[in-house]
Amino acid sequence: MNMLVDGEWRTDAYESTTEDGEFDRQDTTFRDSIEDDPDARFQPEAGRYHLYVSYACPWAHRTLLVRALKGLDDAISVDVVDPFRAEDGWQFTPEKAGCTEDSLYGAEYLRELYVKADPDATCRVTVPVLWDKQEETIVNNESEEILRMLDTEFDDVAAHDVDLYPEGYRDEVDRIIGDIYDPINNGVYRAGFAKSQNAYDEAVTELFDALDHWDDVLADQRYLAGDRLTEADICMFTTLVRFDQVYHTHFMCNHQYIREYDNLWPYLRDLYQTGVAERSEGAPDERTGSDPTRESPGVAETVNMDHIKEHYYTTHPDVTPSRIVAMGPDLDFEAAHDRDDLPGEPPEDLLATA
Repeated sequence: MNMLVDGEWRTDAYESTTEDGEFDRQDTTFRDSIEDDPDARFQPEAGRYHLYVSYACPWAHRTLLVRALKGLDDAISVDVVDPFRAEDGWQFTPEKAGCTEDSLYGAEYLRELYVKADPDATCRVTVPVLWDKQEETIVNNESEEILRMLDTEFDDVAAHDVDLYPEGYRDEVDRIIGDIYDPINNGVYRAGFAKSQNAYDEAVTELFDALDHWDDVLADQRYLAGDRLTEADICMFTTLVRFDQVYHTHFMCNHQYIREYDNLWPYLRDLYQTGVAERSEGAPDERTGSDPTRESPGVAETVNMDHIKEHYYTTHPDVTPSRIVAMGPDLDFEAAHDRDDLPGEPPEDLLATA
């Protein structure tokens, strides 16, 4: 796989599987923190930070979800890369629907921002990237840490009174995020990129054992941690919303569709419909290509299925060398779900009015 080595782009420097054929995800490299502390180097200020994301990437999608649910759209700007990633890595193609230019520096490739932050960078070039406009550097490129920072450190500039990491739930939220990461969030990749039958069988078995477990849990509670929408649900959502469209087919996770689960499927629709304010008339959003805009962006506005499908089916030639994008399935994420009959509801600022 491709990566930077001492600031130079290499196309043969990173092997993504082990000798046993197991997918091996490399650690991220920029791990600074934004803290609501007057002595902190990076402080939570409106207009200071910028996100580089791909709508296709589930890890970047996490950060877009928190940005939308917290109401940080005006406080933190965003640029969106092309869903197709070739040998030169993530690229800015503003002429393509749903994509943007690099509005800060006019870069052609995301790797240019990595080198700007560290001229000797040796790392993969991934999204999301949380950029500091003031110091002109990368703060962090680890999605779970960016998610947490946006959720907990920006309350003073957030438009919505939404707490996805509430006191009294934090240990449980951390436990769940840890529990779902390897078998589910990373499990679909472990299955899709496996280079041996044993590695694939192990990944798929663990994946569906975990999905079965959480389907049972969600029979009696609305959210993963109980009656509160939390970061754990954000982390689960970005995998589930891609599952039937790409992971089931492209990554051979075809034991069962999410839409065949009694509880995971209505849970997914419940999350998708979270944060929906009254629809307004207008043209499709230029960034997302989504339906006519709503007064307050919610979860649905962060989902761009065209980008998701294009990325997976065209960017992994070892898995799908034809680069033909699968047509279906046609899923109705806005269908009624009846999850509101269970204890708990979204934060008041996110209640639907449509």
